[in-house]
Amino acid sequence: MSDLPFAISLGDPAGIGPEIVAKAWTMREARNLPTFFAVGDPAALRAVWSGPLAAIDAPDQACDVFARALPCLQVSDAGAITPGCASVDGARAALQALEASVGLARSGSAAGIVTAPVGKTQLYGVGFTHPGQTEFIAERCGVAPDNAVMMLAGPSLRVVPITIHLRLADVPAALTIDLIRARTIATAKGLQRNFGIARPRLVMTGLNPHAGEQGALGREEIDVIAPAVASLRAEGIDVTGPFAADALFHARARKAYDACLCMYHDQALIPVKTLHFDEGVNMTLGLPIVRTSPDHGTAFGIAGQDSANPGAMIAAIRMAGEAAMHRRAADAAQLAPTA
Repeated sequence: MSDLPFAISLGDPAGIGPEIVAKAWTMREARNLPTFFAVGDPAALRAVWSGPLAAIDAPDQACDVFARALPCLQVSDAGAITPGCASVDGARAALQALEASVGLARSGSAAGIVTAPVGKTQLYGVGFTHPGQTEFIAERCGVAPDNAVMMLAGPSLRVVPITIHLRLADVPAALTIDLIRARTIATAKGLQRNFGIARPRLVMTGLNPHAGEQGALGREEIDVIAPAVASLRAEGIDVTGPFAADALFHARARKAYDACLCMYHDQALIPVKTLHFDEGVNMTLGLPIVRTSPDHGTAFGIAGQDSANPGAMIAAIRMAGEAAMHRRAADAAQLAPTA
């Protein structure tokens, strides 16, 4: 899928990140995964796994050892690690691993990054000021927040929340025509570049029940969402809506679009997690690098029990590899001489 390996930041060393990365490596051949290497403290892997590890000093060494051992690039020291018990040292190590992984992808040393889950409460204690890893990565890549889009994807559904980590009471005021336009344009371009979809078909939910019932249940659809859709369509983007959200996620409806743009966090994440809880992927669109992550958290409650399902991490690695392949094909097509 790629000539370069992928960097996987281990996330919080006390969470399930190290376990699912290790399990993904053991299933590398069965799942046809691209070459990858762990970034972080190898002690976090050793705390939950007895398989073969290979210390590397640079990403290009990963390809030489990947067939026989999980490559690990140490960039941090997490201190004493107890699975399930978050610590300040662990949060600091997670942040260092994330920072290093982004740098490797930005420099062209890695094909992209896959980020294991982090504990935001712990990160805030070491000076992390972003709502999540997505916003941190966007800033490090020099991308404006509105242009970095969080897409959640499974085998039969892709969704994009227009607003993300906001109180529900704050969503109506946050919805603007400009924000909807920015998220939609980034989604369309991201589907073209990362998935090879030449003309993405997009649909958009309403905010209110029944998409506002023609104003009887709210005017956001009339005053904000519909005008945004009209302006996007005038620019040639295939987007329709707003539609009642409760009718957009059954099997027949899902076949009619490539991605659904939703107005707030749970409106997007509930359907994708219901359908694809163990294989959901979070991909950031609009970045100059490939970035994916499993669509779940640190699961401190089961860390160290060898019970974490690696399905979402495996899906995230596969999606990163496929995205890199599509990007490379698109770049080659742009460079090809015209007749």
